[in-house]
Amino acid sequence: MWRLKIGEGNGPWLQSSNGFLGRQVWEFDPNAGTPEERAEVERLREEFTKHLRSTDTSKSAVSAYNTPPILRYPDTRAIHRESRDLLLRLQYAKLNQFQANAPTMKIEKSSDVTEELISASLRRALNQFSSLQAHDGHWPSDYSGILFIMPILILSLHVTGALNIVVSSEHRREICRYIYNHQNEDGGWGKQILGPSTMFGSCLNYATLRLLGEVPDASNVALAEGRKWILSHGSATAIPQWGKIWLSIIGIYDWSGNNPIIPELWLVPHYLPIHPGRFWCFTRLVYMPMAYLYGKKFVGPITPTILALREELYNTTYDEVNWKNARSSCAQEDLHYPGSKVQSFLYSCLNKFVEPTLNIWPVSKLRERALSSLMEYIHFNDETTKYIGICPIDKALNMICCWVENPNSDEFKQHLPRFYDYFWLAEDGMKAQVYEGCQSWETAFIIQAYCSTDLTNEFGPCIKKAHEFLQNSQVLQEHPSYEKYYRHRSKGSWTLSTADNGWSVSDCTAEALKALLSLSKISLNLVGQPIKQERLYEAIDCVLSFMNKDGSFSTYERARTSSWLEVLNPSESFRNIVVDYPSVECTSSVIDALMMFRDQHPLYRNNEIEGCVQKAALFIESKQQKDGSWYGTWGICFTYGTMFGIKGLTIAGRTYDTSSSIRRACKFLLSNQQPTGGWGESYISSENEEYVDSGRPHAVNTAWSMLALIYSGQVERDPIPLHRAAKLLINMQQDNGDFPQQEHIGCFNSSLYYNYANYHNIFPIWALGEFRRRLILTKK
Repeated sequence: MWRLKIGEGNGPWLQSSNGFLGRQVWEFDPNAGTPEERAEVERLREEFTKHLRSTDTSKSAVSAYNTPPILRYPDTRAIHRESRDLLLRLQYAKLNQFQANAPTMKIEKSSDVTEELISASLRRALNQFSSLQAHDGHWPSDYSGILFIMPILILSLHVTGALNIVVSSEHRREICRYIYNHQNEDGGWGKQILGPSTMFGSCLNYATLRLLGEVPDASNVALAEGRKWILSHGSATAIPQWGKIWLSIIGIYDWSGNNPIIPELWLVPHYLPIHPGRFWCFTRLVYMPMAYLYGKKFVGPITPTILALREELYNTTYDEVNWKNARSSCAQEDLHYPGSKVQSFLYSCLNKFVEPTLNIWPVSKLRERALSSLMEYIHFNDETTKYIGICPIDKALNMICCWVENPNSDEFKQHLPRFYDYFWLAEDGMKAQVYEGCQSWETAFIIQAYCSTDLTNEFGPCIKKAHEFLQNSQVLQEHPSYEKYYRHRSKGSWTLSTADNGWSVSDCTAEALKALLSLSKISLNLVGQPIKQERLYEAIDCVLSFMNKDGSFSTYERARTSSWLEVLNPSESFRNIVVDYPSVECTSSVIDALMMFRDQHPLYRNNEIEGCVQKAALFIESKQQKDGSWYGTWGICFTYGTMFGIKGLTIAGRTYDTSSSIRRACKFLLSNQQPTGGWGESYISSENEEYVDSGRPHAVNTAWSMLALIYSGQVERDPIPLHRAAKLLINMQQDNGDFPQQEHIGCFNSSLYYNYANYHNIFPIWALGEFRRRLILTKK
């Protein structure tokens, strides 16, 4: 039976800067669990698949499974493809001896939402949510939803001969379960759970199933349907750039079918805007090992399965594929960012002149130098992230590069145990996370949500553990020679996940600061000792170091180059990946933290904070859309952005009466409130860059909209829209106190969508808590 292990790490090849705090690893123990528990796990798995394939969304169909309230799927399960972390909940219900609450009382349409009803709902939610806290203080959760990440991890293990070392038979079974569960009805796979089938998702998931031992015989209809989709949409020659590179690495696509990724670009002077060190960190860290492998033209072992895949993924024989034509071929389903004419001209020059020249002696010596330089950068990133990487994609590529350099190296061996940090198990199978988690990010939000309820005195032990976790997750040391390797400062910051990840993030640091500053106002006997002043000042120094010239804030670094370089974006599938663009969300979070800090420490860098806040407010106003909304970069989408936009302006001193921006934003939100009283936004909003109503309420979108209106003073002006929204949230609450897990709500670069599995509890709690607090203040 599978068990989630927290904060553990053994063996000579694992390193940690703070005792593996926050590490989450699923391990299989054949002796664990009672027969009843194992049967329950299998029932949950079967139920997920049945509901996924079912077209009957009636209540009788759901109740036919006789599921206990704590583990019941909502009636809309056939519409949604998301798991609900039921295996985690099953484990923690036993571990924390959770006792189910009494059945939820539903509020009738004609009834009012009172402070007492909100308080009862909040206590139910907080009781349940507190039972899901790990012993180290954070809330473990699923952070997945992108379907090409697990294939990338499996392909990297295959080419380095480590597949059987890392992936057990139990891993294989659950990985295959997940891939089959999320195959679309047309036979293909998307690049994520949300959205249609793509060539990228289909080819990589098909190849993964084959490398895991699945056979395309008459009994395997799913593989046959998958192959049929691929061949009917142009075959593997139409896979986008990232897919071409990965298929080349494993040996089922020729390197000559790729446009060049020249390693020598890293040798140009750094002051030039085209130097990769000026690109957004994700882009440079992914293309860095890609450039190395392209320069080496590395190909993994040609096994019988690889030879079979060469025949299965093309409409012609492998030897007859026109690789030159394949370079520019991309399936329509994957084409989100068509190449520009400038890009086509550059590729033509690179293919005809530059790449051939760089492979001729003595010019080839330049390539050797470039490859050696790239490995130096790769080793630095591996060492400073404890071989986790900034994300699973660069981690997998870096490991291959280490193996190519030396198959017996310590660097390669240190990569292997960190694969488990990315694996997550739920009732739909084993998946790969977008990051190694979002432990610090969500814990900061959770603390603020608890504080909003004014019920902290009832949940002291829980909040104290979260407080300790957040303090101990701060990055306390600077990475050596970080500027040489194009890194931003890290000391004093928080990462998205754990301190071992090592990558400082502006808004993660800001939200952690907000949480710690909020707790500093509460009795030490309840929440523990506050963070030391020295470390608080280091965090403020780090936050201010992220500021762009216009007062805005990006994610991991200041913006380093110009947006015109997007014409060089080589990826057809991902938009806006060359520049670390500033966002309303990051900017709002930072100035909120700075103002909270200034209230408690008015003498430290006061003038800089004041200047930053005023410039940041102007930036936020400049990004407002014509309809009054703000585009959300890291959440879906306009409800998320507008929550941060309004909050940022109110922090800077604007009010509904003095700011036309806030008034327009409120008008936008109120005009999109559904008849149900809630809000529901489709992920298509992010792609189309205009608001698209999903047609049904979403608990998280509703909570974001409520918070935005509350921050604007809606309770004092006209609380009726908020009463309707609060009534909806309370009525959506499930018998065990949870709010429903619905469509994924996380977003990345307007093209990738994934799950923040704790959001469905965090933000409804936060919104109801703030609403209750404002109602009480208004009454007083």
